[in-house]
Amino acid sequence: MTRIPTKAEILEWIADHPAQTSKRDIAKAFGIKGAARIDLKRVLKELEAEGHLEKRKRSYRDPDRLPPVSVLQVQAPNADGDLFARPLEWHGEGVEPIVLVLPRASDPALGAGDRILARLTVVQEEDHNYEARLIRRIGTNPRRILGIFRKGAEGGRIVPIDKAGQNEWHVPVGALHGAQDGELVEAEQSGPKARMGLPRARIVERLGDPSAPKAISLIAIHQHGIPDAFPDPVIAEADATKPMGLKGREDLRELPLVTIDPSDARDHDDACYAEADTDPDNPGGHVIWVAIADVAAYVRPGSALDGEARKRGNSTYFPDRVVPMLPDRLSGDLCSLHEGVPRASIAVRMVLDAQGEKLSHSFHRILMRSPAALNYQEVQAAIDGTPNDKTGPLLEPVLKPLYAAYAALRDARERRQPLDLDLPERKIVLSDEGEVTSVQFRDRLNAHRLIEEFMILANVAAAETLIAQRTPLLFRVHEEPTPEKLESLRETAQSSGFNLAKGQVLQTRHLNQLLNAASGTDEAELINMATLRSMTQAYYSPENFGHFGLALARYAHFTSPIRRYSDLIVHRALITAHGWGKDGLAPDEIERLERTAEHISDTERRSMMAERDTTDRYLAAYLSERVGAEMEGRISGIARFGVFVKLDETGADGLIPIRSLGREYFHFDREAGTLMGSDTGTVIGIGQRVTVRLAQATPVTGGLELELLALENTALPGGPARSGRAPRRKIARSKRKSDKVKRKVLRKRRT
Repeated sequence: MTRIPTKAEILEWIADHPAQTSKRDIAKAFGIKGAARIDLKRVLKELEAEGHLEKRKRSYRDPDRLPPVSVLQVQAPNADGDLFARPLEWHGEGVEPIVLVLPRASDPALGAGDRILARLTVVQEEDHNYEARLIRRIGTNPRRILGIFRKGAEGGRIVPIDKAGQNEWHVPVGALHGAQDGELVEAEQSGPKARMGLPRARIVERLGDPSAPKAISLIAIHQHGIPDAFPDPVIAEADATKPMGLKGREDLRELPLVTIDPSDARDHDDACYAEADTDPDNPGGHVIWVAIADVAAYVRPGSALDGEARKRGNSTYFPDRVVPMLPDRLSGDLCSLHEGVPRASIAVRMVLDAQGEKLSHSFHRILMRSPAALNYQEVQAAIDGTPNDKTGPLLEPVLKPLYAAYAALRDARERRQPLDLDLPERKIVLSDEGEVTSVQFRDRLNAHRLIEEFMILANVAAAETLIAQRTPLLFRVHEEPTPEKLESLRETAQSSGFNLAKGQVLQTRHLNQLLNAASGTDEAELINMATLRSMTQAYYSPENFGHFGLALARYAHFTSPIRRYSDLIVHRALITAHGWGKDGLAPDEIERLERTAEHISDTERRSMMAERDTTDRYLAAYLSERVGAEMEGRISGIARFGVFVKLDETGADGLIPIRSLGREYFHFDREAGTLMGSDTGTVIGIGQRVTVRLAQATPVTGGLELELLALENTALPGGPARSGRAPRRKIARSKRKSDKVKRKVLRKRRT
């Protein structure tokens, strides 16, 4: 007699094999044939009635909901012309939801049967539950072109701004999208490659003036050579991936691991949970779980996805867009820990004592399901006494234990004394048209610090485990300041009335003592800026040299494999160390770890430069309407050619050219980092408060030119040159020329 599997066995099979969920698949898996199929059908109906399964056509799925990024199949337009789509990976309870597709003017035409990747928004409408915005059509990956449109008799052409783009592109009359001559446009290849003549393209977005804000980040992407279009094989691999099931994983779907991110976050690669330790040998202790998306399960060594991820090195973030390391199918869907959706993860369980010191840790390959996607502000508000409908039920069982564990970690941090710089972080707020509406300084909440401390602890645990297992990995290295930079910081501190002692091995606590002494004084910003300038650039290395800034001997990046290739390497190393599968570190990867470390350190710096240039251009565009206005700021740098000023209101950096500092000649002292007036003896140095006038703002370059009006609330002395004598600058040049002639004469006499 054929044995019918238990309900638990059926549910476990479905969880392990999400792509094989038809009754036929289940029967084949358990060897059920003939009349026994009737008994299997009865058990499946009971599971459906109990709410454990949802029947869709001939398949059974775990109850779930649609993730924010989903694969849909477009249906034929209805009588009203509305376009609906059916979710191809529906896991939710109840009736399959109805999705309305809202096409933009620039979207390609969609037809019945098209499979698309779309971003979903939950709505409460009578005829649909979700609204979808197209990301792209599955299986299509047309080449993108950024360039200047030139109108012609039969449409026009696009001149690429990318130096590597040698060919111009022909745009037919029907594909202009209203573009005007001289506009910056984004286009995509249309039709097959032509044998003769220019390749054809259609314009998908008009970006207007090449110097306009909406074009700024695209220009930076091309200027710095950041890859922003995924090759066809990479897209094909991403589209072919399926959600990971329970096979080979621990089932932690009932553990309330919550994600806490910025309110505008589109992906969630980390989740956390904490509880009081019940071990009587650890009174007052805590258990912390940190779960990170298991990207290594989808991005295998040697695959097209892996090659492209390594090439990019990391994601790059701009105010108006993200250039991701991985395609949307992974970064926004399968590798994002969305609320209520089963997701494959690698988790670390860490046990702390009452003082916040880590006693032990262990890594686990799991399947999780986050009960809530929260943002920093609502979490902090809940802890401060104003929970909302989402955080209220989680306050006692989830949020308060998280903060209790954080309080212990905060105490441990105080003892460790990592570098504690006070540098406000800017956020550029854009309108829908890409215009800068405001520049805000982000608040640093305890919710931010909580996640930061949890992630640091998880990174330390990863490094310690791999060192103990003798498994190759990439460390995050931050070396101590060079003697030259340290001496410069010491001189800046002494000139401001503070002390940084010599003759001792520098530790971060010494720098924190300096920062604390300056805190609350007029020199606080100067000391923070000077300390930051003294730091070396962090980098990746297969050799461990410690992390000076965090005051940690062992540190590796583990917590962001969606956006950093270094973390993906560490995930693979953990898989190898634990023997979890064949998706660990490949031998050729180990051989080239040093080259990989150098490469991704370079791509990180490339992204930082592109992000900084973009920020400068946005700020210049924002301030271009305020030319002539007076502003307050602080001197942030001195050079032979002028004075750099950081403006208070926006944090933008501008230059006061030395030619505009009055009629007197200013002597540049490189060692002291000052300018001194030859007539008045006025000294201009880093950290001084200034009042300036905005003389010029150039969005194309991001440059701001300023005029100095007052130094430390005192008008700058100067005025016109004295009559009857040359300006001091000309006198100085004449003297240098005279001295040169004298030296030449002396040399001739000696010979």
